[in-house]
Amino acid sequence: MSTLQDEPYTPSISGSEVVYRGAVWDIRRESFDLPEASGLVRDLMAHTGAVGIAVVDDQQRMLLVQQYRHPVRSRLWEVPAGLLDVAGEDPVDAAKRELVEEADLTAERWEVLSDSCLTPGGSSETMRLYLARDLTFVPEADRHERDEEEAGFRFRWVSVDEALDAVAEGRVTNAIAQLAILQVDRVLRAEAAGQPVQLRAVDSPRPLVDGRPDFGRGAEAETRSEPTENVVAGSAPTGNVAGRNAPTGGATAGDGPTGSDRTDEA
Repeated sequence: MSTLQDEPYTPSISGSEVVYRGAVWDIRRESFDLPEASGLVRDLMAHTGAVGIAVVDDQQRMLLVQQYRHPVRSRLWEVPAGLLDVAGEDPVDAAKRELVEEADLTAERWEVLSDSCLTPGGSSETMRLYLARDLTFVPEADRHERDEEEAGFRFRWVSVDEALDAVAEGRVTNAIAQLAILQVDRVLRAEAAGQPVQLRAVDSPRPLVDGRPDFGRGAEAETRSEPTENVVAGSAPTGNVAGRNAPTGGATAGDGPTGSDRTDEA
């Protein structure tokens, strides 16, 4: 087994203050020392974390959702995703909730595709990406009423090859969507070859999050004079730290996920 893995590490932090408190995330300024450099000061986005869902139907197509993103002034094709902003909610439960709210879908089969730091140079945000299969549409009477940017959602079922081409040609630029497309391609190709990938269970620990003090939004960063190296459950030793731990026409009833009367884009 490869020992290639990230190493959780908390330096000696001499100061931490919230300099901006926003509606969704905060900006925190921290002073800290590293063995290789001292007196460092960095502003960071203190984020709740998030989940994303790669949705694959029984025809091995992916569901993409188009949403307006104001910071880049564009309508981007993405996978369903959402913030971990409900206190005490397990990430997989958050993913299931987001799938219902954003895509009118439930899934029987859930697996972990990846854990990611999205912009670690400036944000504490981590995202767990799930693979959701064995889909059923939520009955129309029970569907979530979307508002704000989500009211303008467009849906499209695409083959993985079409999605890969869109990534390679710069037509799909959302990083989580790109990661989901690449991961799904890996999984489906391996399954088609009779050598399925061993994906992690939904209760697998998040290596940079679980078992560590919270340092996201709303957390008080602990100031200390000595750095700490964290143990991540189930991980192999690294270095000198031991035990570190819908169809091309439209999704309708009987075509793609079951129970749909919604027409999605080709």
